[in-house]
Amino acid sequence: MTERGDVVLVVDGDLAVRESLKFALEIEGFAVHLCAGGPELLAHPGLRLADCLVLDDKMPLMDGASVLDRLAEGDFRVPVILMTGHATDSLRRRAMLAGVRHVLEKPFLNGALVDSIHDVLGHRMPSI
Repeated sequence: MTERGDVVLVVDGDLAVRESLKFALEIEGFAVHLCAGGPELLAHPGLRLADCLVLDDKMPLMDGASVLDRLAEGDFRVPVILMTGHATDSLRRRAMLAGVRHVLEKPFLNGALVDSIHDVLGHRMPSI
């Protein structure tokens, strides 16, 4: 469990995915807030208070890249983990240039999401 109750914002267009991620992350001790898409995230009152953003790449209205562009315009400096159904080299390069810390392919295996969140929050040293 986390010591501080770190705040994780999860953004995904699929309600079932959002709810299952919330359940799994709350078990790990994170305070989790959910958004259904980019516009809702950008208007979320807790956006600037988040410790980590878990963002889906493919969403209706505004994809992950567009959300990242808007966040950069607003000088948003919280670590971002990008979720995708298909992690291409092009997507990984684009995400890296946008400052994304991890790109994870769905479905997550072996605690990859929790490990990535702990990594970006500095709760443990990354694997060598």
